[in-house]
Amino acid sequence: MVRTEELRKVFVDGKRGEVVAVTGATFEAKEGQILGLLGKNGAGKSTLLRMLSTVLTPTSGRAWVNGIDTQVDSSQVRQQLGFMSASTALYGRMSPREIFRYFGELYGLKGNQLTNRMNELIEKLEIGPYADGLCDKLSTGQKQRVNIARTLLHDPQVLFFDEPTSGLDVVMSQDVMSFVEDERKRGKTIIYCTHIMSEVDRLCDRVICIHDGELMGQGTVEELKAQTGKDTLEQAFLSIVGYKREVLA
Repeated sequence: MVRTEELRKVFVDGKRGEVVAVTGATFEAKEGQILGLLGKNGAGKSTLLRMLSTVLTPTSGRAWVNGIDTQVDSSQVRQQLGFMSASTALYGRMSPREIFRYFGELYGLKGNQLTNRMNELIEKLEIGPYADGLCDKLSTGQKQRVNIARTLLHDPQVLFFDEPTSGLDVVMSQDVMSFVEDERKRGKTIIYCTHIMSEVDRLCDRVICIHDGELMGQGTVEELKAQTGKDTLEQAFLSIVGYKREVLA
């Protein structure tokens, strides 16, 4: 459902010159599975997702979402996917219900179809008590529920989650992961970016380790541990990326 071939992104920085954010990314995310992108902050996870979602144009390489080439028909690609990030902002002077209607209409939903879908998500995500209040007045957890609903509004087949639990308390983090698991049960293709090992352990059918823009290991959690001879995912990841603890003199 999501496939890449040698995807690469280079930025030009005034001081540093060319900066390679992602290099030679080749992988496949399958239907009904969660593929984890595991890496530290700044590893290239978000850049990779933004290329797949057509927000950024790759420097080279190709990618397909639901069989559609991201550089041939970007508008159709965006119809196929939902993208949720911890940094996704809401319109503060609009209510959740107004935001759902606005984005629903952008996705071509109309009339009873849109109203029914909005009501379904408001009930499922327990947004009802604040559905008509201003988003500026919502807590971080409430905003995240609204963002999840906005992401799922057009019932996309492919879902990207970029650090979705960042800044959330433990209860809301569990809720977010439960929502992700529910979408997998519905047969969705999901790419889940995180640096939190416990989330990968719980959610991901397969894992890609990404470090300094390079994909350095792929497999199930158990396969990565077996490949490195390590007992935990954290130890396996550190071994794969060649981490060595600095010793202070």
